[in-house]
Amino acid sequence: MPELLLADVGSTFTKVCVVHTDEPRLLARAAVPTTTEPDVNQGLDAACRLAGTALDTALPLLASSSAAGGLRIAAVGLVPSLTAKAAEMAALGAGAKVVGTFPYALNTDDENRLRTLEPDLVLLTGGTDGGDTSHIVGNAEVITRTLPAVPVVVAGNRNAHDDLRRVLDGHQGPVRFADNVMPELNRLNLGPSRDCIRQLFLERIVIAKGMGRLKARADLLVPTPQAVLEAVRLLGQTAGGLGDFLAVDIGGATTDVYSHGAGLPSNAGVVYKGLPEPIDKRTVEADLGMRHTLSGVMALIDLEGLCAEHGLQPEEVMAWTTRVAADPGAIPHSTQETAADTALAAAACRLAVQRHCGRLEEVWGPEGRVFLQEGKDLGDAGWVVGTGGPAAFGPAPEVILAAARRRAGSASLLPRAPRFLADRDYLLWAVGLLAQAGLDEAGARLALHHLREVPGGDAPSCRRVPEGTHRGE
Repeated sequence: MPELLLADVGSTFTKVCVVHTDEPRLLARAAVPTTTEPDVNQGLDAACRLAGTALDTALPLLASSSAAGGLRIAAVGLVPSLTAKAAEMAALGAGAKVVGTFPYALNTDDENRLRTLEPDLVLLTGGTDGGDTSHIVGNAEVITRTLPAVPVVVAGNRNAHDDLRRVLDGHQGPVRFADNVMPELNRLNLGPSRDCIRQLFLERIVIAKGMGRLKARADLLVPTPQAVLEAVRLLGQTAGGLGDFLAVDIGGATTDVYSHGAGLPSNAGVVYKGLPEPIDKRTVEADLGMRHTLSGVMALIDLEGLCAEHGLQPEEVMAWTTRVAADPGAIPHSTQETAADTALAAAACRLAVQRHCGRLEEVWGPEGRVFLQEGKDLGDAGWVVGTGGPAAFGPAPEVILAAARRRAGSASLLPRAPRFLADRDYLLWAVGLLAQAGLDEAGARLALHHLREVPGGDAPSCRRVPEGTHRGE
């Protein structure tokens, strides 16, 4: 059937669209606030009606969800820069929100923190194959004592599997074993653990979050961030697509950054250090949001420098942040508030992209000066895409996206001269669902048709944005 119904149940909005896959084109779309009482189905039905369809239509349904906090994972590893980091990469790549990363042997403080976090799932890793088994077995004992009913995915040293099965035999929640996320030093194998996480998401977690009807109806159901990451993969790999690029989604509580590209050293004399990065990468910054976590942005910026860059006064920024702290649902009503909101979004974008990209470190050795690269070099990325929040829908996405450009003398390996795109129709999740259903060509064509180029050039001042202006609409 050439027509598909696509749905995304987000934490704030529920979105549906009807797509013709042969042409391909968007036939209808609608969005309504996500409902929690009695469950998400009320909002889903309302969105379908607005789009001129129904959830129980004969059309095949592909769906994604990040409602009720999304998929919340605690990642347990051994060495912070090795297996613990690999576990975090695997969880993020599966579309999860990593609520805590735990290296080394779990202690009493870790037990208390795990109970407080109440994760949906624990990803247990540790050790290369054939290496130490005692730490991962000890951590399994702590997990089954602390979180006896929480699903566990084991993706560590394969030589510990027999002991782990004995320890986890009485675990009340489901336990799945996957191949080691790091079978050899500095070699990643994230796919099997991601598959296990996704399967448990389908089997257990969507039902616990009140989405049993959606699961029963959908031909495909995945976490929303996984769908977006799949869209990033598709657009990066497709001939005539975007090549190496970054995508930024600045939300009320977090900022998500996605990238496609190997990110290997691009200059002679640079030596790569640490774990290899996945070609398609996602990071989530839980302290960089525009409403609920705006205080995290404020704590990290140079307020005087921000004001000088964007033509603002410190008291204007402080007045806006005070209003947001009192009312996280606040929207700007004046030129000053719009300018402050845009400047802070640009700061959040820059901070999040700096954490996502790699860095160069200058060191001196016996043979002279050497540069060490840790993380991805995205200097040659050709595009930065605003996929949500003010980076896509705000009055000045060019100001925000320009913050992802590398500055002269910076050690951060940000894009040097990217162009900018905005996902104004908020369709990347739908594109990712099409790709996961094997409809790569339809998904790529749909995305490239709807992404809108945002004028780049030198980053303009927020003051140049007329009040009420919405560019590109």
